[in-house]
Amino acid sequence: MTLIDPGSPEQVPPTPSHTVGPFYGYALPFSGGEEIAPLGHPDTVTVHGHVLDGAGDPLPDALLEVWGPRPDGTVPRVDGALRRDPATGGFLGRNGVEFTGWGRIQTDANGHWYVRTLRPGARGRNAPYLSVCVFARGLLVHLFTRVYLPGDDAALAADPLLTRVGDRRDTLIAADEGHGTYRFDIRLQGEGETVFLEYQ
Repeated sequence: MTLIDPGSPEQVPPTPSHTVGPFYGYALPFSGGEEIAPLGHPDTVTVHGHVLDGAGDPLPDALLEVWGPRPDGTVPRVDGALRRDPATGGFLGRNGVEFTGWGRIQTDANGHWYVRTLRPGARGRNAPYLSVCVFARGLLVHLFTRVYLPGDDAALAADPLLTRVGDRRDTLIAADEGHGTYRFDIRLQGEGETVFLEYQ
């Protein structure tokens, strides 16, 4: 920003401050980003919810990236989530067979998101979880969190991160809706704010 002498006839009002984005709506979302699990796989689960701001209002233009291990806890090392046609450069979609463990999901007009993936396996001393990165309006820096799936109370009780966050642990554990479906709302601020992680 160029500073102008206030007494100058060329005085221009300063550029208003603002947060970054959302500028990702054009190039980052891709069709089928929420369908991570291979077609017909028996260990498929669906996790869904809303991204909510500090007032509890849904965000229609948030973007989530989700990563998760295979059911045996191993991390996939497979390329292919963003396959392109070598001739046209167009997006071909997933091949429906290989599990990359990664997806990118944009919330809909009601702030709702969902992902179909494989139920993650435990890794080390951690209970099974999905890693989530949140991009949304009003954020200068993206946020990281986890979605723990219920079902193994002993593993959840022993998980090092859940132990450290104390009474806020429920903001990291999805609600079981039955039939392999789980509800997980992400609250960016306010009452019931989701625990966010900082990696150093």
